[in-house]
Amino acid sequence: QVLLVESGGGLVQAGGSLRLSCAASGLTFSSYAMAWFRQAPEKERELVAWSGATTYYADSVKGRFAISRDNARNTVYLQMNSLKPEDTALYYCAAGRFWVMTAQAMRGPNNYQYWGQGTQVTVSS
Repeated sequence: QVLLVESGGGLVQAGGSLRLSCAASGLTFSSYAMAWFRQAPEKERELVAWSGATTYYADSVKGRFAISRDNARNTVYLQMNSLKPEDTALYYCAAGRFWVMTAQAMRGPNNYQYWGQGTQVTVSS
């Protein structure tokens, strides 16, 4: 079965850094676009970063976060620097079968076939 497992979350002070990992199994990893979403309490799930034919970053994280992938290890990463309290959320990785999408489409959770269970990131002031 397909399984996506996130790790690397935790508690960090504002200005600090974390690196999230998402290990995938049960799918042909290199054929899927990968994305990181986050969801804070009482807020909509939002796209943070996407890696497919190109890369995409939400304006709120541009210049601070970087997505990368290692196809040999079936793993996608999210390097998060200069963290802010507003980055606090549950972070999910997702896999989608479309290598090329419009920005509108890649922000839509329904365009991803597989999801991890999430890893909590908490940034203190």
